[in-house]
Amino acid sequence: MVIEPTAALDRGSEDSGVAQRAYEAASLYYLQGETMEVIAHHLGVSRSTVSRLLDRARRTGIVRIEVTPPGAGSMEARFGAMFGVRAQIVPVREGSTEIHRLRQVAGVAAARMVELIEALEPQGQERGDRGDRGDKGGRLVGVAWGTTMSQVADALSARPIPELTVVQLNGATDPVLGPGAGEVLSRIGESLGARVVAFPVPAFFDHVETREAMWSERSVRRVLELVSGVRLAVFGVGSLEGSLPSQVYEGGHLSSADRAMLRREGVVGDVCTVLLRADGSWRDIALNARATGPTPAQLARIPRRLCVAGPAKASALLAALRARVVTDLVVDDATARAVLDLVGPGARHERL
Repeated sequence: MVIEPTAALDRGSEDSGVAQRAYEAASLYYLQGETMEVIAHHLGVSRSTVSRLLDRARRTGIVRIEVTPPGAGSMEARFGAMFGVRAQIVPVREGSTEIHRLRQVAGVAAARMVELIEALEPQGQERGDRGDRGDKGGRLVGVAWGTTMSQVADALSARPIPELTVVQLNGATDPVLGPGAGEVLSRIGESLGARVVAFPVPAFFDHVETREAMWSERSVRRVLELVSGVRLAVFGVGSLEGSLPSQVYEGGHLSSADRAMLRREGVVGDVCTVLLRADGSWRDIALNARATGPTPAQLARIPRRLCVAGPAKASALLAALRARVVTDLVVDDATARAVLDLVGPGARHERL
Protein backbone atom coordinates (compact mmCIF):
# COMPACT_ATOMS: atom_id res chain seq x y z
CA MET A 1 0.00 0.00 0.00
CA VAL A 2 1.43 3.36 -1.08
CA ILE A 3 -0.18 6.68 -0.12
CA GLU A 4 1.40 9.72 -1.74
CA PRO A 5 0.83 13.20 -0.25
CA THR A 6 2.24 14.88 -3.36
CA ALA A 7 -0.53 13.33 -5.44
CA ALA A 8 -3.03 15.11 -3.21
CA LEU A 9 -1.31 18.48 -3.29
CA ASP A 10 -0.04 18.79 -6.87
CA ARG A 11 -3.37 19.81 -8.35
CA GLY A 12 -5.07 23.04 -9.28
CA SER A 13 -6.20 25.29 -6.46
CA GLU A 14 -9.85 24.66 -7.28
CA ASP A 15 -9.87 21.10 -5.96
CA SER A 16 -6.74 21.04 -3.80
CA GLY A 17 -8.89 21.15 -0.64
CA VAL A 18 -10.86 18.08 -1.71
CA ALA A 19 -7.63 16.32 -2.69
CA GLN A 20 -6.15 17.08 0.73
CA ARG A 21 -9.24 15.62 2.43
CA ALA A 22 -8.99 12.53 0.22
CA TYR A 23 -5.39 12.13 1.35
CA GLU A 24 -6.34 12.50 5.03
CA ALA A 25 -9.21 10.03 4.69
CA ALA A 26 -6.96 7.51 2.92
CA SER A 27 -4.25 7.84 5.57
CA LEU A 28 -6.74 7.27 8.39
CA TYR A 29 -8.47 4.36 6.66
CA TYR A 30 -5.58 2.44 5.08
CA LEU A 31 -2.61 3.25 7.31
CA GLN A 32 -4.22 3.75 10.71
CA GLY A 33 -7.10 1.29 10.38
CA GLU A 34 -9.79 3.75 11.45
CA THR A 35 -13.44 3.00 10.69
CA MET A 36 -15.57 5.04 8.31
CA GLU A 37 -17.51 6.42 11.30
CA VAL A 38 -14.34 7.64 13.04
CA ILE A 39 -13.05 9.26 9.83
CA ALA A 40 -16.41 10.95 9.21
CA HIS A 41 -16.39 12.39 12.75
CA HIS A 42 -12.76 13.53 12.41
CA LEU A 43 -13.37 15.31 9.09
CA GLY A 44 -16.85 16.55 10.01
CA VAL A 45 -18.52 14.86 7.03
CA SER A 46 -20.95 11.99 6.40
CA ARG A 47 -19.96 8.33 5.87
CA SER A 48 -21.01 8.60 2.22
CA THR A 49 -18.64 11.54 1.77
CA VAL A 50 -15.81 9.48 3.29
CA SER A 51 -16.60 6.71 0.81
CA ARG A 52 -16.40 9.20 -2.06
CA LEU A 53 -13.11 10.60 -0.74
CA LEU A 54 -11.58 7.10 -0.57
CA ASP A 55 -12.79 6.38 -4.10
CA ARG A 56 -11.20 9.64 -5.27
CA ALA A 57 -7.94 8.72 -3.53
CA ARG A 58 -7.81 5.44 -5.47
CA ARG A 59 -8.81 6.97 -8.81
CA THR A 60 -6.36 9.87 -8.68
CA GLY A 61 -3.35 7.85 -7.56
CA ILE A 62 -3.14 9.07 -3.96
CA VAL A 63 -3.59 5.41 -2.99
CA ARG A 64 -1.79 2.69 -4.89
CA ILE A 65 -2.40 -0.88 -3.78
CA GLU A 66 0.35 -3.41 -4.48
CA VAL A 67 -0.29 -7.15 -4.28
CA THR A 68 2.88 -9.26 -4.19
CA PRO A 69 2.48 -12.70 -5.82
CA PRO A 70 3.80 -15.85 -4.10
CA GLY A 71 7.23 -17.15 -5.08
CA ALA A 72 8.76 -20.44 -6.24
CA GLY A 73 5.78 -22.54 -7.37
CA SER A 74 3.55 -19.71 -8.58
CA MET A 75 2.47 -19.27 -12.19
CA GLU A 76 4.42 -16.00 -12.23
CA ALA A 77 7.58 -17.93 -11.36
CA ARG A 78 6.85 -20.55 -14.01
CA PHE A 79 6.42 -17.87 -16.69
CA GLY A 80 9.67 -16.29 -15.54
CA ALA A 81 11.54 -19.59 -15.72
CA MET A 82 10.13 -20.57 -19.12
CA PHE A 83 10.05 -17.27 -20.97
CA GLY A 84 12.25 -14.87 -19.01
CA VAL A 85 9.37 -12.45 -18.36
CA ARG A 86 8.19 -10.59 -15.27
CA ALA A 87 4.61 -11.85 -15.18
CA GLN A 88 1.71 -10.41 -13.21
CA ILE A 89 -1.22 -12.82 -13.33
CA VAL A 90 -4.60 -11.34 -12.48
CA PRO A 91 -7.04 -13.60 -10.63
CA VAL A 92 -10.60 -13.18 -11.93
CA ARG A 93 -13.59 -14.95 -10.45
CA GLU A 94 -14.74 -18.05 -12.29
CA GLY A 95 -17.70 -17.52 -14.60
CA SER A 96 -16.80 -13.90 -15.43
CA THR A 97 -17.58 -12.69 -18.93
CA GLU A 98 -14.64 -12.10 -21.25
CA ILE A 99 -15.17 -8.35 -21.26
CA HIS A 100 -15.17 -8.29 -17.44
CA ARG A 101 -12.01 -10.40 -17.45
CA LEU A 102 -10.38 -8.00 -19.93
CA ARG A 103 -11.30 -4.97 -17.82
CA GLN A 104 -9.79 -6.55 -14.72
CA VAL A 105 -6.56 -7.19 -16.60
CA ALA A 106 -6.60 -3.67 -18.05
CA GLY A 107 -6.90 -2.12 -14.59
CA VAL A 108 -3.80 -3.94 -13.34
CA ALA A 109 -1.94 -3.24 -16.59
CA ALA A 110 -2.70 0.49 -16.40
CA ALA A 111 -1.12 0.67 -12.94
CA ARG A 112 1.89 -1.33 -14.12
CA MET A 113 2.27 0.89 -17.18
CA VAL A 114 2.39 4.03 -15.00
CA GLU A 115 4.88 2.38 -12.66
CA LEU A 116 7.22 1.52 -15.55
CA ILE A 117 6.91 5.01 -17.08
CA GLU A 118 7.72 6.70 -13.78
CA ALA A 119 10.80 4.47 -13.43
CA LEU A 120 12.21 5.84 -16.71
CA GLU A 121 14.92 8.44 -16.30
CA PRO A 122 14.25 11.47 -18.54
CA GLN A 123 16.83 11.66 -21.32
CA GLY A 124 18.64 14.75 -22.56
CA GLN A 125 17.22 16.54 -25.56
CA GLU A 126 18.62 15.64 -28.97
CA ARG A 127 18.72 18.45 -31.48
CA GLY A 128 18.97 18.41 -35.24
CA ASP A 129 16.53 18.64 -38.12
CA ARG A 130 13.64 17.84 -35.71
CA GLY A 131 13.66 21.42 -34.48
CA ASP A 132 14.57 23.16 -31.25
CA ARG A 133 12.40 20.98 -29.04
CA GLY A 134 14.27 17.75 -29.77
CA ASP A 135 11.89 14.81 -30.12
CA LYS A 136 13.87 12.16 -28.25
CA GLY A 137 14.23 14.00 -24.96
CA GLY A 138 12.38 13.24 -21.75
CA ARG A 139 10.51 9.97 -21.28
CA LEU A 140 9.68 8.30 -24.60
CA VAL A 141 7.06 5.51 -24.60
CA GLY A 142 5.66 3.59 -27.55
CA VAL A 143 2.05 2.41 -27.49
CA ALA A 144 0.12 0.15 -29.86
CA TRP A 145 -3.63 0.33 -30.42
CA GLY A 146 -6.42 -2.24 -30.32
CA THR A 147 -9.24 -3.59 -28.16
CA THR A 148 -6.97 -4.38 -25.20
CA MET A 149 -5.08 -1.08 -25.28
CA SER A 150 -8.40 0.77 -25.48
CA GLN A 151 -9.39 -0.83 -22.17
CA VAL A 152 -5.99 0.04 -20.66
CA ALA A 153 -6.45 3.65 -21.74
CA ASP A 154 -9.88 3.72 -20.07
CA ALA A 155 -8.42 2.32 -16.84
CA LEU A 156 -5.69 4.96 -16.46
CA SER A 157 -6.14 7.40 -13.59
CA ALA A 158 -5.37 11.08 -14.06
CA ARG A 159 -1.67 11.14 -13.18
CA PRO A 160 0.40 13.64 -15.18
CA ILE A 161 4.00 12.51 -15.69
CA PRO A 162 6.60 15.17 -16.52
CA GLU A 163 8.45 15.16 -19.85
CA LEU A 164 6.41 12.29 -21.27
CA THR A 165 5.95 11.67 -25.00
CA VAL A 166 3.75 8.80 -26.21
CA VAL A 167 4.32 7.68 -29.79
CA GLN A 168 2.07 5.38 -31.80
CA LEU A 169 3.98 2.20 -32.66
CA ASN A 170 1.98 1.00 -35.66
CA GLY A 171 -0.19 2.60 -38.29
CA ALA A 172 -3.98 2.41 -38.35
CA THR A 173 -6.77 3.25 -40.74
CA ASP A 174 -10.18 4.21 -39.34
CA PRO A 175 -11.61 0.92 -38.02
CA VAL A 176 -14.96 -0.64 -38.87
CA LEU A 177 -15.03 -2.10 -35.35
CA GLY A 178 -13.86 -0.56 -32.07
CA PRO A 179 -12.03 2.66 -31.21
CA GLY A 180 -9.42 4.14 -33.53
CA ALA A 181 -5.75 4.52 -32.71
CA GLY A 182 -6.12 8.29 -32.38
CA GLU A 183 -8.83 7.90 -29.77
CA VAL A 184 -6.77 5.42 -27.72
CA LEU A 185 -3.64 7.60 -27.77
CA SER A 186 -5.63 10.73 -27.00
CA ARG A 187 -7.08 9.16 -23.84
CA ILE A 188 -3.63 8.03 -22.73
CA GLY A 189 -2.22 11.48 -23.40
CA GLU A 190 -4.98 13.20 -21.43
CA SER A 191 -4.62 10.89 -18.42
CA LEU A 192 -0.83 11.09 -18.23
CA GLY A 193 -0.39 14.69 -19.39
CA ALA A 194 1.70 13.45 -22.31
CA ARG A 195 2.56 14.83 -25.70
CA VAL A 196 1.17 12.37 -28.28
CA VAL A 197 2.73 11.62 -31.67
CA ALA A 198 0.55 9.79 -34.20
CA PHE A 199 1.82 7.51 -36.97
CA PRO A 200 0.06 8.74 -40.16
CA VAL A 201 0.02 5.49 -42.17
CA PRO A 202 -2.46 2.59 -42.51
CA ALA A 203 -2.17 -0.60 -40.47
CA PHE A 204 -1.25 -2.48 -43.66
CA PHE A 205 -0.38 -1.08 -47.06
CA ASP A 206 -2.03 -2.62 -50.11
CA HIS A 207 1.30 -2.89 -51.89
CA VAL A 208 4.84 -3.45 -50.64
CA GLU A 209 6.09 -0.76 -53.03
CA THR A 210 3.80 1.83 -51.46
CA ARG A 211 5.15 1.04 -48.01
CA GLU A 212 8.73 1.36 -49.21
CA ALA A 213 7.95 4.72 -50.82
CA MET A 214 6.23 6.03 -47.68
CA TRP A 215 9.18 4.96 -45.52
CA SER A 216 11.26 7.55 -47.41
CA GLU A 217 8.86 10.40 -46.55
CA ARG A 218 10.18 12.83 -43.96
CA SER A 219 7.02 12.76 -41.79
CA VAL A 220 7.15 8.96 -41.60
CA ARG A 221 10.91 8.88 -40.99
CA ARG A 222 10.42 11.27 -38.08
CA VAL A 223 8.02 8.85 -36.36
CA LEU A 224 10.29 5.88 -37.09
CA GLU A 225 13.21 7.79 -35.53
CA LEU A 226 11.09 8.39 -32.44
CA VAL A 227 10.18 4.70 -32.24
CA SER A 228 13.89 3.83 -32.42
CA GLY A 229 14.41 5.86 -29.22
CA VAL A 230 11.53 4.30 -27.25
CA ARG A 231 12.60 2.72 -23.96
CA LEU A 232 9.20 1.29 -22.98
CA ALA A 233 6.69 -0.30 -25.36
CA VAL A 234 3.15 -1.18 -24.28
CA PHE A 235 0.99 -3.40 -26.48
CA GLY A 236 -1.59 -6.17 -26.58
CA VAL A 237 -1.67 -9.31 -28.69
CA GLY A 238 -4.11 -9.79 -31.52
CA SER A 239 -5.65 -13.21 -32.05
CA LEU A 240 -6.88 -14.60 -35.35
CA GLU A 241 -9.47 -16.68 -33.51
CA GLY A 242 -11.55 -16.09 -30.39
CA SER A 243 -14.89 -14.76 -29.23
CA LEU A 244 -13.48 -11.33 -28.29
CA PRO A 245 -12.55 -9.88 -31.71
CA SER A 246 -9.09 -8.45 -32.34
CA GLN A 247 -9.31 -5.23 -34.32
CA VAL A 248 -6.54 -6.19 -36.73
CA TYR A 249 -8.72 -8.98 -38.14
CA GLU A 250 -12.25 -7.69 -37.51
CA GLY A 251 -11.78 -3.93 -37.93
CA GLY A 252 -11.60 -3.79 -41.71
CA HIS A 253 -7.80 -3.58 -41.91
CA LEU A 254 -7.45 -6.82 -43.92
CA SER A 255 -9.34 -8.16 -46.93
CA SER A 256 -10.98 -11.58 -46.96
CA ALA A 257 -8.19 -12.75 -49.27
CA ASP A 258 -5.61 -11.54 -46.75
CA ARG A 259 -7.31 -13.43 -43.92
CA ALA A 260 -7.48 -16.61 -46.01
CA MET A 261 -3.75 -16.28 -46.71
CA LEU A 262 -3.03 -15.92 -42.98
CA ARG A 263 -4.77 -19.21 -42.27
CA ARG A 264 -2.76 -20.93 -45.00
CA GLU A 265 0.42 -19.49 -43.48
CA GLY A 266 -0.48 -20.82 -40.01
CA VAL A 267 -0.72 -17.36 -38.44
CA VAL A 268 -2.26 -17.36 -34.95
CA GLY A 269 -1.99 -13.68 -34.06
CA ASP A 270 0.09 -10.53 -34.12
CA VAL A 271 2.00 -8.00 -32.04
CA CYS A 272 1.83 -4.40 -33.28
CA THR A 273 0.27 -5.73 -36.54
CA VAL A 274 3.31 -7.93 -37.26
CA LEU A 275 1.95 -11.44 -37.77
CA LEU A 276 3.20 -14.51 -35.91
CA ARG A 277 2.92 -18.26 -36.27
CA ALA A 278 2.47 -20.49 -33.22
CA ASP A 279 6.22 -21.07 -32.97
CA GLY A 280 6.91 -17.30 -32.92
CA SER A 281 8.26 -17.15 -36.49
CA TRP A 282 7.38 -14.10 -38.61
CA ARG A 283 10.12 -13.28 -41.15
CA ASP A 284 8.76 -15.22 -44.14
CA ILE A 285 5.08 -14.30 -43.76
CA ALA A 286 4.38 -12.34 -46.94
CA LEU A 287 1.87 -9.90 -45.43
CA ASN A 288 4.46 -8.66 -42.93
CA ALA A 289 6.20 -6.86 -45.81
CA ARG A 290 3.09 -4.63 -45.93
CA ALA A 291 2.75 -4.19 -42.14
CA THR A 292 3.72 -0.94 -40.39
CA GLY A 293 4.55 -1.96 -36.83
CA PRO A 294 7.99 -2.80 -35.43
CA THR A 295 9.11 -6.36 -36.06
CA PRO A 296 10.02 -8.66 -33.15
CA ALA A 297 13.68 -7.96 -33.91
CA GLN A 298 13.06 -4.21 -33.65
CA LEU A 299 10.94 -4.57 -30.51
CA ALA A 300 13.73 -6.59 -28.89
CA ARG A 301 15.93 -3.45 -28.95
CA ILE A 302 13.50 -1.68 -26.59
CA PRO A 303 14.62 -2.28 -22.98
CA ARG A 304 11.16 -2.83 -21.44
CA ARG A 305 8.21 -4.29 -23.32
CA LEU A 306 4.92 -4.59 -21.45
CA CYS A 307 2.46 -7.00 -23.05
CA VAL A 308 -1.18 -6.95 -21.91
CA ALA A 309 -3.04 -10.14 -22.81
CA GLY A 310 -6.78 -10.50 -22.46
CA PRO A 311 -8.89 -13.66 -22.41
CA ALA A 312 -9.08 -16.26 -25.18
CA LYS A 313 -5.68 -15.31 -26.61
CA ALA A 314 -3.50 -18.13 -25.31
CA SER A 315 -2.18 -19.23 -28.72
CA ALA A 316 -1.33 -15.68 -29.79
CA LEU A 317 0.28 -14.91 -26.43
CA LEU A 318 2.42 -18.05 -26.57
CA ALA A 319 3.55 -17.04 -30.07
CA ALA A 320 4.54 -13.59 -28.75
CA LEU A 321 6.45 -15.15 -25.87
CA ARG A 322 8.26 -17.49 -28.25
CA ALA A 323 9.11 -14.52 -30.49
CA ARG A 324 10.83 -12.93 -27.43
CA VAL A 325 8.96 -9.64 -27.72
CA VAL A 326 7.88 -9.51 -24.05
CA THR A 327 9.82 -8.53 -20.92
CA ASP A 328 6.80 -7.73 -18.71
CA LEU A 329 3.40 -9.42 -18.89
CA VAL A 330 -0.03 -8.79 -17.41
CA VAL A 331 -2.53 -11.57 -18.13
CA ASP A 332 -5.62 -13.12 -16.53
CA ASP A 333 -5.27 -16.42 -14.69
CA ALA A 334 -7.37 -18.48 -17.13
CA THR A 335 -5.33 -17.38 -20.14
CA ALA A 336 -2.09 -17.99 -18.21
CA ARG A 337 -3.17 -21.56 -17.43
CA ALA A 338 -4.16 -22.08 -21.07
CA VAL A 339 -0.68 -21.00 -22.20
CA LEU A 340 0.93 -23.49 -19.82
CA ASP A 341 -1.43 -26.20 -21.10
CA LEU A 342 -0.39 -25.44 -24.69
CA VAL A 343 3.29 -25.75 -23.78
CA GLY A 344 2.64 -29.06 -22.07
CA PRO A 345 5.19 -31.39 -20.43
CA GLY A 346 8.14 -29.78 -22.21
CA ALA A 347 7.51 -26.46 -20.50
CA ARG A 348 10.78 -26.44 -18.58
CA HIS A 349 12.71 -26.50 -21.89
CA GLU A 350 10.76 -23.67 -23.54
CA ARG A 351 13.57 -21.12 -23.19
CA LEU A 352 16.21 -23.30 -24.89
